[in-house]
Amino acid sequence: MSRNPEWLDNAVFYEIYPQSFKDTNGDGIGDFKGITEKLDYIKELGCNAVWLNPCFESPFGDAGYDVSDYYKAAPRYGTNEDLKQLFDECHKRGMHILLDLVPGHTSVEHKWFKESMKAGKNEFTDRYVWTDSIWEEPQGMGCIRGISDRDGSCAVNFFSHQPALNYGFYKCERPWQQPMDAEGPKATLEALKDVMRFWLGLGCDGFRVDMAGSLVKNDPEGKGTIKLWQNVREFLDKEFPKAAMVSEWGEPDKSIPGGFHMDFLLHFGPSHYNDLFRCDEPFFSHRGKGDAYEFVKRYNECREKSQNKGLMCIPSGNHDMDRLARSIEGINLKIAFAFLLSMPGAPFIYYGDEIGMRYVEGLDSVEGGYGRTGSRSPMQWDKTTNAGFSSAPRDRLYIKMDESADRPDAESQMNDKDSLRSEVKRLIGIRNAHKALQTRGEINFVYAEKNEYPLAYLRGCDDEWILVILNPADREVNFECRLTPVEKIYSIGGDISCNDGRITVPPRFAGFYEI
Repeated sequence: MSRNPEWLDNAVFYEIYPQSFKDTNGDGIGDFKGITEKLDYIKELGCNAVWLNPCFESPFGDAGYDVSDYYKAAPRYGTNEDLKQLFDECHKRGMHILLDLVPGHTSVEHKWFKESMKAGKNEFTDRYVWTDSIWEEPQGMGCIRGISDRDGSCAVNFFSHQPALNYGFYKCERPWQQPMDAEGPKATLEALKDVMRFWLGLGCDGFRVDMAGSLVKNDPEGKGTIKLWQNVREFLDKEFPKAAMVSEWGEPDKSIPGGFHMDFLLHFGPSHYNDLFRCDEPFFSHRGKGDAYEFVKRYNECREKSQNKGLMCIPSGNHDMDRLARSIEGINLKIAFAFLLSMPGAPFIYYGDEIGMRYVEGLDSVEGGYGRTGSRSPMQWDKTTNAGFSSAPRDRLYIKMDESADRPDAESQMNDKDSLRSEVKRLIGIRNAHKALQTRGEINFVYAEKNEYPLAYLRGCDDEWILVILNPADREVNFECRLTPVEKIYSIGGDISCNDGRITVPPRFAGFYEI
């Protein structure tokens, strides 16, 4: 694996869902100029990197995760030149920006797919995963069929309008399944590199890769997909050595050897991420009935399997999850951010989470959002019309806003030193001031017992060691700890007391202490 780009060592990311961030032309949909306009807000918060959700041309059956042209910005957001200007403005501020790359499938409207549907053989015939017969569907996958003269069924990755691109099969079990080194899969991989080359050349700093572990089919152990990404890594190291790569994989023992710099701990699968924030009894709820034990166990297993290489990233949320504030409230949101901003790996803050934006209940699905739609509502900037998001009439907004009278907004919280946003800014500042708390600092869990509170861990880098203690529960707790806190760096909710090798922790508390 190549050395991480140095800027990742202290990166704090801000995730932007472009259609819901800031509208500058009054059509009810956010745009590139709106993002550029708000870069100073992001930098003032303390974030120095941006992850921009899909912004390429698309019919938007899945909010842009169904690309129809990888080389063209979606007109509703602006032009390629507007996007390039966004890159440039990020760089002027010492910030970096990742684009969301969707390599596993396209829209049915993509020209590659339209050519692949033709009965006569052409250069795109094998660009997608097709069976030989309309009567056979790809086992274990959905498919599209009966829509063209071509005899065969085309595999889909998720929605029925997202045909799967062909990177080959690790194990070929049917005549139509092509090995990874067949001409079709090789051409698909080279096309992916060309797309990356284009946007990196225009100034983006890398990619967050959607469904990165799913490209090679019939690859249960991920060996073929790892090999594919190692091929991409070789290309990047040669042409764009500073480009950062973040995977949506959730298995760092595979993604890191594959050449990614970072991997997300996902909200699905075995990570137990949801045990912390989104379940019936989250660990960070004030009720104190949650459990962090399985999360810590899984986290340590992932670190061991990846030989402590690379970075596991824990986001506050994203466009696919319930808002953090749907299950955690008040001071516990601040405690949750104390955790998120004191863990190794690069933190990712989903737009609006820093002000406690709520999940908007009862919305109809918008562009394939379904239950996720309530987490994609427009950013709440101030107390003016449409919370400062757009000058469009309310009924023309991309997604309905939170219309609560007490909805949080960025401007109010920037002017309130006790607000959630002010606390997040403070925590980012503390993280930036201490290498032990940053991306590459070591971590050792001091206390993480089954069904018990608090959660305590030691962060370290060089000669600096910091003890982090988190007690979201509404009761006082204590735990055995032979470490001696020397100086308090940060606390909220009171202070600890130490006696005879035990530390007593007040309710609803977070604290960082130099050891």
